[in-house]
Amino acid sequence: MRKTAPPRGLPFMKMHGLGNDFVVLDHRAGGPPVTTALATMLADRHRGVGFDQLAVILPAEGADAHLTFYNADGSLSAACGNATRCIARYLMEESSQSALTLQTDRGTLPCVDAGAGQTSVNMGAPLTAWQDIPLAHEVDTLALPLDGAPTATSMGNPHCTFFVPDAEAVDLATLGPAFEHDPLFPERTNVQFAHLIGPDHLRMRVWERGTGITLASGSSSCATAVAAARRGLTSRTVTIALDGGTIHIDWREDGVWMTGPTAHVFNGQLIP
Repeated sequence: MRKTAPPRGLPFMKMHGLGNDFVVLDHRAGGPPVTTALATMLADRHRGVGFDQLAVILPAEGADAHLTFYNADGSLSAACGNATRCIARYLMEESSQSALTLQTDRGTLPCVDAGAGQTSVNMGAPLTAWQDIPLAHEVDTLALPLDGAPTATSMGNPHCTFFVPDAEAVDLATLGPAFEHDPLFPERTNVQFAHLIGPDHLRMRVWERGTGITLASGSSSCATAVAAARRGLTSRTVTIALDGGTIHIDWREDGVWMTGPTAHVFNGQLIP
């Protein structure tokens, strides 16, 4: 019996959540191993496809799929909230389901259709103990011993949130990488700058670990909402205005729920 020839190229999907863009590989039926070299080649916006993160969909036991995430520099990330929402929407439309669960290195995340084109994901409980973030040594995570006294949070990946008078005035391209690589963060960190623009309404900009400035970040939005609530700046339900649009965060007893729009931009095939 003649075997079907494998595809000549690598099929992929391009998606984004509020401009936070992803290349998605659906490997539930198999696919080539994803290496650092492949991830960085795909990330190149001039010679590849371009992305903030790469997400690989794999089969899973006890969930609808397993997701693995890579940053633009090829490093692994345990969590990527906007990519999780994008893939949840894709799988819900594929299966005609309104709810499903996705396994990540962060844990198993419930996802639901929130209506009006919005998708919600429970990113799990935040971690605020210094050793869980992790930090290099014991400190007060509510006010780190760094200039600006930022707050540290883990949403499966480390975050460092500064509350400033004007997030738009911050030199993110300079301060982002400086704090990402601060010795206090042995696994590096995502960096956010936020200010309050109204009751339970934040303006936030983000530097993502291993990627750089992005238009939005789901896990960073969750971390910023948790940090703001811990510092008494907001309630546990907030709206966050990002460079790429608006996202809603609700820190409930069962975890931090994130709700926003997604977009499946196009399908393509990488030709060798």
